[in-house]
Amino acid sequence: MTDQDASGRGQPGVPPAPDVHDPRIVAAIDRYWRANVRFVAVLLLIWAGVGLGCGVLLAERLNRWSLGGCPLGFWFAQQGSILTFVLLLLVYAVGMARLDRRHHRELERIRAEGPRR
Repeated sequence: MTDQDASGRGQPGVPPAPDVHDPRIVAAIDRYWRANVRFVAVLLLIWAGVGLGCGVLLAERLNRWSLGGCPLGFWFAQQGSILTFVLLLLVYAVGMARLDRRHHRELERIRAEGPRR
């Protein structure tokens, strides 16, 4: 879908496409994707650490303690990684909303400055 109708004018409510030839916009998009990938990688590492680390690798040590009558290592293997995943989904949604808002503000600022000469 394009942001122009048959007459070549923009559609109401649809922002104009960014000028991808502007090096400032290309740099902003690169920064956005680097931040996005870094954020997702950190969240996946946390999930792997809780799911694999606490549920499998450290289960023997964690079983010294109990949570609700169940050994802690067993609890992490059965419930902890799932609860961590759900919490990380919430963190992802909030974090990406912030990242998107920051990126859109940066693009609006670049557009407001106008093209570089």
